[in-house]
Amino acid sequence: MPTRESIHYFGAGPAPLPTAVLEEASKVILNYNDSGVGIAEISHRSPEANAILANAKSGLRQLLDIPESEGPDGYEILFLHGGGSGEFSATVYHMVSVWVARQMKQLTESGVEEDKVVEKLREVLEKKMKLDYLVTGSWSLKASQEAARLVGSEHVNIVVDARKHRNGNKFGVIPAEDSWSQTQDETECALTYYCDNETVDGVEFQSTPSGHNLVADMSSNFLSRSINVRKHAAIFSGAQKNIGTTGITIAIISNKLLPPLTEMPDPKIMRKLGLPIGPIVLDWPTIAKNNSLYNTLPIFDVWIASKVMDRLLHSSSGSPRISTQEAESNKKATMLYSALDNSSGVYSVVPDKSVRSRMNICVRVKGGDADAEKAFLKGAESRGLMGLKGHRSVGGVRISNYNAVPVEAAEKLTRYLEEFAKEQQKGGANGSV
Repeated sequence: MPTRESIHYFGAGPAPLPTAVLEEASKVILNYNDSGVGIAEISHRSPEANAILANAKSGLRQLLDIPESEGPDGYEILFLHGGGSGEFSATVYHMVSVWVARQMKQLTESGVEEDKVVEKLREVLEKKMKLDYLVTGSWSLKASQEAARLVGSEHVNIVVDARKHRNGNKFGVIPAEDSWSQTQDETECALTYYCDNETVDGVEFQSTPSGHNLVADMSSNFLSRSINVRKHAAIFSGAQKNIGTTGITIAIISNKLLPPLTEMPDPKIMRKLGLPIGPIVLDWPTIAKNNSLYNTLPIFDVWIASKVMDRLLHSSSGSPRISTQEAESNKKATMLYSALDNSSGVYSVVPDKSVRSRMNICVRVKGGDADAEKAFLKGAESRGLMGLKGHRSVGGVRISNYNAVPVEAAEKLTRYLEEFAKEQQKGGANGSV
């Protein structure tokens, strides 16, 4: 039976967790803080649970330099259910509501009579409201499709569809901004959505894009590099890549989007306008008002995330505090890409070099030769290098370089990449190098 130390896991998610965190978790799951009660059994409203939640929020603020203020420059940190896919919907529900609230205020202040506001608002909605989506991979495509399902495709503006800018109509590039068709009038744009890192297609933004009311899905590169939170209206991330276990989603929301700085429209108004009203468990104001404890939060998952963030903080003294992890992520990615590029006759990296992901390295072996790719995966597994099969929708090989993948794992995989390439160049195809 293989030991944990003999296996290196490169799966795309759920991702590996630090062994030290799991070892501590195995103890607290039975007996938390010598209370005789396991952490998964304590009340989510207990002082212990509130302390765990507070520690997680504090750690995240330090790592990403998240402004803390009750004023318009501050940001709330929320812990929710539903994963990134749930936030596809929550983003639309909330940002459309904020847009409606602002339009109502403008109409009222301009002197429109109260009994005429809804009628006028419907006209404005039909003519002007747009949700901008940057479609650069499979997940941003899904997010745009969910927006169209909820509010109608006529309100969804595809700013860029990266497939149209590459041979084969496949993802793998991020076109220059001067080719984008963004909504120019800020008052018409409810949100601009982008996925910072596309796990399926291996595409990552190299810098923050521009856009009104910017919302980012950072599920697969969260806590791997510094980000400018202040450029965003909202950021969200599923936990199961770099933060912790499957079960919680983290959202960072500008105070400008939340009460009391923004007054949300009455649900009756939204119904009259034919707009969706989301489930209350995805409602950002409700979750913020209740300190993420409106319903039962899985405190064990928050504890895991908190411990992962504590380790990141303790390993870094730089500024920003995430800088040490960022350097390590870059080091591993550079090492792996160098090995692939040095054997370009055997390996072909899927996305364009200008947008290569540091987290998800997507590769074809011998141009997508099925036997060669099977041989590669078989050889990798025999060496304890697991989880390298590409996403079912695209095939190939995918190396997921998440935070808990140690440098020595990347080094071992690099050696195998080099060995396999040499064997293939000699004419071997059985993966038993």
